[in-house]
Amino acid sequence: MLFDSLFSMFSVDMGIDLGTCNTLVCVKGEGIVLNEPSVVAVRKGTNHVLQNGNAVGLVAKEMLGKTPGSITAIRPLKDGVIADFDITEAMLGYFIRKVHGSRRLVRPRVVIAVPSGITAVEKRAVYGSAERAGARRVYLVEEPMAAGIGAGLPIAEARASMIVDIGGGTTEVAIMSLADITGSDSIRVAGDDMDEAITNHMKRTYNMQIGPQSAEMLKIELGSATTLEDERTIDVRGRDMISGLPRKSVVTSQEIRESLREPISQILDAVTHTLEKCEPELAADLVDTGIYLCGGGALLSGIETLMADATGLTVSVVDDPLSCVARGTSVYLENLSEWQDSLESDRDDY
Repeated sequence: MLFDSLFSMFSVDMGIDLGTCNTLVCVKGEGIVLNEPSVVAVRKGTNHVLQNGNAVGLVAKEMLGKTPGSITAIRPLKDGVIADFDITEAMLGYFIRKVHGSRRLVRPRVVIAVPSGITAVEKRAVYGSAERAGARRVYLVEEPMAAGIGAGLPIAEARASMIVDIGGGTTEVAIMSLADITGSDSIRVAGDDMDEAITNHMKRTYNMQIGPQSAEMLKIELGSATTLEDERTIDVRGRDMISGLPRKSVVTSQEIRESLREPISQILDAVTHTLEKCEPELAADLVDTGIYLCGGGALLSGIETLMADATGLTVSVVDDPLSCVARGTSVYLENLSEWQDSLESDRDDY
């Protein structure tokens, strides 16, 4: 630990929220220094990253759905875990180098947030990819724990704090007390499933095929969990599934809300299921402390109202919900000595 502290004077240690949709990197004293899509453009049939290994993040996302036959833009993480090891390693390496800059004499320590439902095999994959990507030491922290830290919740106290992190690939639900998770659920239903539900709605209702970026745009512009005061419409462009020709249709916020009903219902089920397993004393605390929402899904209009109705508890959206987990990894990194015993035993297991 002493040598690690000395080495850290010559490196840029970082906390990483390695998300299915976006990767955020946080550095002590600087806050969020990188926020880019978890997308990599490669030559089809190979793991060769384009543009000398720089077709990653924002550059690669612009290529989604628009690449010629010889190029494919892929997201190497699915449902919050690594689906393609080599491409994830290349992506992590690019982000680490971009943040670490020219200070390469000593490689950085890295804290990575992972879903609470991740398996031992998946943990080993994250460790290995990060180490090969250039990390000196790798530490893993469960996403809900990082989210609670990043939100400033009193998770170290002897009272319950509850966080719901609706990300791109997973929804993490956790009740925390005394710096540990006392009850949790991790489901692979989140923002991506909302996008897919919208895509399927466009196919069924309009015989129109739209791309992932168009589906995401519809979710952001028209998506809601409850009735809006001013219902809206928007023009959507895509490919006609019958004629194969480009065309546009007018879509309403009411129908987008209806298409999101199923994934939202599964998220609410995970929340209520976690509450049902909660210890009575912790449940009593939650009557006062309520539930905190973070992640991109927390920005869906009316989601906190619907969750409050389903649980009977107060539901609040944290400040800057998109960067909550990344901020938590940075704070975790600053206080590694407090977590050293659990970190070392956890690493030895994998």
